[in-house]
Amino acid sequence: MYATGNKKMLNMLILEILRIYTDENHSLTQQEIIKLLDKNYGMPCDRRSVKANVLSLKEMGYDIDMEDGYRLISREFDDSELRILIDSVLFSKSISTKQAKDLIAKIQGMASSFFNAKVSHVSNLPELHRTINKQAMYGLDTLNDAIAAKHQVSFMYNDVGTDFKLHPRWNKHYIVNPYQIVACNGRFYLICNCDKYDNVAHFRIDKMTDVEELDTKAKPMKQVEGLEHGLNLPKHMAEHIYMFSGPTVNVKMETTRKAFSDITDWFGTDIKVVEENDEKLVLKVNCNENAMRYWALQYGPSVEILEPESLRNQIIADIKGMAKKYCD
Repeated sequence: MYATGNKKMLNMLILEILRIYTDENHSLTQQEIIKLLDKNYGMPCDRRSVKANVLSLKEMGYDIDMEDGYRLISREFDDSELRILIDSVLFSKSISTKQAKDLIAKIQGMASSFFNAKVSHVSNLPELHRTINKQAMYGLDTLNDAIAAKHQVSFMYNDVGTDFKLHPRWNKHYIVNPYQIVACNGRFYLICNCDKYDNVAHFRIDKMTDVEELDTKAKPMKQVEGLEHGLNLPKHMAEHIYMFSGPTVNVKMETTRKAFSDITDWFGTDIKVVEENDEKLVLKVNCNENAMRYWALQYGPSVEILEPESLRNQIIADIKGMAKKYCD
């Protein structure tokens, strides 16, 4: 909140009024600015002072049009960028409802009142299934600090019980070497290495509690299997579509041309088309074996896993198990 009655603040108060009440399609006259200064801040002003302060703001680099009234043209974020930010918060499952509302309010505070009128429906959207972990954002900050300092972290890892509360999966703290935070399917994940193992691990940050940065140095990536040459994040994310840990395998699948577009949504362009005709395609892609198992079951009507044989046999067993549940 700005101090009122201080003439030295006049240019900042006028800037705030232009930011809230104008955009490229809406302007204010000098008289309207004078009235808003008095109404919002109790600040008396005259026409000459308004013009002089607007010119001062222009000299400072603010893009203010003065031809037909006064309007602030450009901002830190345009309307489309603010919509993207709001939607990202709305559909993130990694933050609580209160945190989502507070973040959206801050984003809307960067826009004009005309933009906020367009997104008034945001407050009327039904509640999403968000995290019940109120520590999630604090944990995220701690993990960021630890990654920057190359320190280890400890935390309790939890599951949700039938009382809809978090309960420790094991009665001990995990100690891991953190390398990267990523967003996947509306959740934040930590890519890391459990200190006593040599492979890559993934943990959902909204399931972490008691996150603490340790003084001990994190294990270098080059000592972790799969990260010997650093973390290729696009490749890693394409191979870990559900963020399961475990080995990556070369998968051969048969699918339809109609389903191909959906498949590229999951795996990007790192897909090799090895056979094709008017209706069917045979593809090869590298993917985490556990993730591919569940993905193939999800897309079962459109996809058949051909290789590796172990994965194909696992899916056959899954299908038989499901058939027994539903058909017997």
